[in-house]
Amino acid sequence: MDDERELARRCLAGDADAVRAFVDQFHALIFSLCFRMLGHRHDAEDATQDVFVRAFRHLDHWDATRPLRPWLLTIAANRCRTRLAKRTKTPVAMEHAHEIAGDNPVRSMDLAEELQRGLGELREDYRICFLLFYEQQLSVQEVATTLECPEGTVKTWLYRAR
Repeated sequence: MDDERELARRCLAGDADAVRAFVDQFHALIFSLCFRMLGHRHDAEDATQDVFVRAFRHLDHWDATRPLRPWLLTIAANRCRTRLAKRTKTPVAMEHAHEIAGDNPVRSMDLAEELQRGLGELREDYRICFLLFYEQQLSVQEVATTLECPEGTVKTWLYRAR
């Protein structure tokens, strides 16, 4: 926690090495969440850049008594939600058209693919909650803070997502 405060202080002071260290420390975390929420690498890369731009722009508003990680994940989740809302409603390509047509090849889907597919079918708020709790390993309280909702809601969403 003290390291985060010091890193933030140095970033605010304009230390280029601190900015690089900040990005290096949190890039994988932010990109991972963005990719899981958006489902496209290019969109996740753009959203990750947006997150860092916003984080540096508003770093002076960060409450240094709280951990930096949930604050950054909140920014990331909000940026991804905004991007998802702006996506135009285009017809989705039918991934399983061969099943409808009667062509049923042997499935070679492993557990990770099945989990990814299942996550993609969840309601957005359930999926985000699930990813923050299980993938990013935030506590229920941190997820509630990140998503700006009560802890009871987080517990309900986790139950429903599972």
